[in-house]
Amino acid sequence: MKNQQTQTLQLVKNDADERATMRDIFELMDQFGHEQVIFCRHPQSGLKAIIAIHNTTMGPALGGCRMVPYATTDEALEDVLRLSRGMTYKCGVADVDFGGGKAVIIGDPSRDKTPELFRAFGRFVGGLNGRFFTGTDMGTEPEDFVHAARESDSFVGLPKSYGGSGDTAIPTALGVLQGMRATAEHLWGSPSLEGRVVAVQGAGKVGTRLVQLLVEEGARVIVADIDESRVNALCDQYPDQVERGDIDTIHQMDCDIFSPCAKGGIINDRTLAELHCQAVVGSANNQLAEDRHGDMLHQMGILYAPDYLVNAGGLIQVADELKGYNEERVMAKTRSIYQMLLQIYQLSREEDIPTCRAADRLVVKRLEKVADLRRILLGFTR
Repeated sequence: MKNQQTQTLQLVKNDADERATMRDIFELMDQFGHEQVIFCRHPQSGLKAIIAIHNTTMGPALGGCRMVPYATTDEALEDVLRLSRGMTYKCGVADVDFGGGKAVIIGDPSRDKTPELFRAFGRFVGGLNGRFFTGTDMGTEPEDFVHAARESDSFVGLPKSYGGSGDTAIPTALGVLQGMRATAEHLWGSPSLEGRVVAVQGAGKVGTRLVQLLVEEGARVIVADIDESRVNALCDQYPDQVERGDIDTIHQMDCDIFSPCAKGGIINDRTLAELHCQAVVGSANNQLAEDRHGDMLHQMGILYAPDYLVNAGGLIQVADELKGYNEERVMAKTRSIYQMLLQIYQLSREEDIPTCRAADRLVVKRLEKVADLRRILLGFTR
């Protein structure tokens, strides 16, 4: 009898915990402003994934899929919610006809990838009937989605041999460079980066390409990465302009521009006091651990280029792919990041508000205008 009572109490507790968790999920959706969150599970392939659709005012949700061995489901959920919200703002500021979405697969990309896992993921994405388009992000490669694309046509950024537009690191790095040139124009009166010192944190695809572009611009570069072989390769290639930094302390280096190109949340309560730069311009998503850290950068007199604008080159490429890819059009739109960022800097200066707030304001206005236009009915079919 006692064992039965214990089991009954445990079932009641489990049921209460489940209800509390579901309430928490809806509270998080309200907090971040999400429309839809989808949990995907396929035991046979080991797939555990979360898809978050933040806002579809501008069009279907668009955002990458990352694969990370998250310690908990809560950690994965928070990441996908933050990232998908960021995609709404990125799509808005880049002026593409897509909304914000993101996906995360919980797993170790070095160990857990299989064709079946990505095909299962493809089935779940396909089941959204065009509400969400996705492609590569941290921990995933274009080749992974070749398998997923067998189950759905909602995948972008595939290899060129499979009809995709190729490496998104190229326009992404170009967009960051344009952000740095606009920053130089705003701070020093000229877009030239010659002789400027840039500390690049992260030498992945985008970081490596960015270092190469900076060298071509005549900048001096300090670069750091958890994979020292990447840093060594760049130092060997450009011995006169590139030097090695430490991944844990590179944000502390004396430099003109600090460029986070790896993990998010790098601007936080601890690192703020350690910065020795005049500006922060990088490709990493969610560089501010919290919005208030953008306010603090403004108070410190450190110019911050909103990450969702300067890293929008890759998004511009895959969005264009869905309409019929044109490389010249993509590069032209990516280069326009320069003027958009100058507009944000001007608004920030005129109203004495942080640049992140200025950028958010411009995006919200754009969303409001599009929402108003779409009140006009295009047609009716039965």
